[in-house]
Amino acid sequence: MWKVPFVPVHVVLLLPLALLIASCAGGPSYVAEKEPWRDSSEQACLASGSVQQTAFLTPVSNLGGPGVCGAIKPFEMSAADYGRVTFRPAAILRCPMVNSVDDWVKNSIAPAAARYLGTSIVQLTVASSYSCRTRNGIAGAKLSEHGMANALDVSAFLLADGRKITVKRGWHGTADEQAFLRAVRSGACERFATVLSPDADRFHHDHFHVDLARHNRDGTYRVCR
Repeated sequence: MWKVPFVPVHVVLLLPLALLIASCAGGPSYVAEKEPWRDSSEQACLASGSVQQTAFLTPVSNLGGPGVCGAIKPFEMSAADYGRVTFRPAAILRCPMVNSVDDWVKNSIAPAAARYLGTSIVQLTVASSYSCRTRNGIAGAKLSEHGMANALDVSAFLLADGRKITVKRGWHGTADEQAFLRAVRSGACERFATVLSPDADRFHHDHFHVDLARHNRDGTYRVCR
């Protein structure tokens, strides 16, 4: 006979402190809390005026995510470096990520392409940006930074000469491709709190994951793999 499982009182009392969310499409469920630093860091970025609407950066009013997913004022970013490097598809990111991604493209990826590949970069292939889901899509896992528009996955780089360098093939590709991709990772590690490459695990064998998560109380701890 099926029995109703016993749930301790202290567990019941704690549930309001965390939101148990399940996607309408039957996706993975997860427990998520809205940490105070998320809103404060985003509000500070917005107040600074460092991110302004342009032809390549437009505010998004509604992300459509349940519960704690989303951001105060997310942006659709279709290009970086004053439009010189386009994103395909456009990325949905919160304000602090916009600044860090633009700096990464302009001052790390572009110079690395010129140094190791002898040409300029014209496009990034965006594998994922905003997505209200768990880490690596695993049921019961912690909410991904993608769910807060606080992460970006990049899988390939299109060059001005027509070549396309993918993370999947290039990571163990020619010497120049390997040098370029490792320089891209190094530049990311200087700008983001989390950087995951093919060296990290099987979930990142074909892309770079970058985010601005806070791994400790003061946000000084970084993950670079």
